[in-house]
Amino acid sequence: MLVFSRKAGEGLVIAGEIEVRILTIDRDHVKVGIEAPRHIPVHRHEIHEQILRENLAAAAGTAQDPEALKKIIASLRRK
Repeated sequence: MLVFSRKAGEGLVIAGEIEVRILTIDRDHVKVGIEAPRHIPVHRHEIHEQILRENLAAAAGTAQDPEALKKIIASLRRK
């Protein structure tokens, strides 16, 4: 893990295409801006974790609404 200090207005570049900039610092909050190409997803950590959990549930066949899946399968069988 890289640990560094930055002041408001300063930033860093990752792999030549992702720029992270410190926008403001206010007591216990830091606003960070991230510029990245559209093909690189950028998510807050908690959103990334939720996406991973949902993907694992879908892969394991334990989606949150199995009844909806049953209705879809039943409608396909009727056709």
